[in-house]
Amino acid sequence: MSELLPAIEIETAPSPTWSVIWMHGLGADGSDFVPVVPELDLAPVPGVRFVFPNAPAIPVTCNGGYVMPAWYDIESLDDARRQVDEAGIRVTREAIRALIARENQRGVPSHRIVLAGFSQGGAVAYTTGLTHPERLGGIIALSTYIPSPALLAAELSEANRTTPIFAGHGADDDVVPVKLGMLARDTLQQQGCTVEWRTYRMSHSVCMEEIQAIGAWLTARFASDKPS
Repeated sequence: MSELLPAIEIETAPSPTWSVIWMHGLGADGSDFVPVVPELDLAPVPGVRFVFPNAPAIPVTCNGGYVMPAWYDIESLDDARRQVDEAGIRVTREAIRALIARENQRGVPSHRIVLAGFSQGGAVAYTTGLTHPERLGGIIALSTYIPSPALLAAELSEANRTTPIFAGHGADDDVVPVKLGMLARDTLQQQGCTVEWRTYRMSHSVCMEEIQAIGAWLTARFASDKPS
């Protein structure tokens, strides 16, 4: 992933002053969350550029080696943990950092960039956001987990230790059990991170109630013109 990841971009107004880089889940693509943008009801806030990158297609071990869009390989699954390819996570982190750098070049400073993701994309948002050397505007982690607690513990950035985090999870999630989301929340809170945790009566998905909560959370973040 030496080149910039291909991505779908949506701007809510000309000359955006904020950016949201939103990573899809395993087997999906950048179009997956495009329909969410108008449902966020962000009209009162300054222009926002949404960037929905596409993960490369790679073999995924836990799916029998089937080639699909994935941010990193998952070697095995169980209710308590995930065995993942940490080297792959690091490669993806650099690819997302390159997208952050491009937003900087476009005039959007890091403290006005939010990283968001669903499932495996949320794991990338957690890892990239919390280890990024410059303060970010926020992290949205949906139906997800911390893929490598050891990596995060070793490289947690002081600049982003208190970056606001919105974490939402389905109480009936049968793909990423809610206890994995709660474990991520507890781990981050023990590190001094600020996590707004919400659960919803749903499976491994998003619902309108959650989308509206994300919209309100983003609006509050966009109301600030400086790092919090």
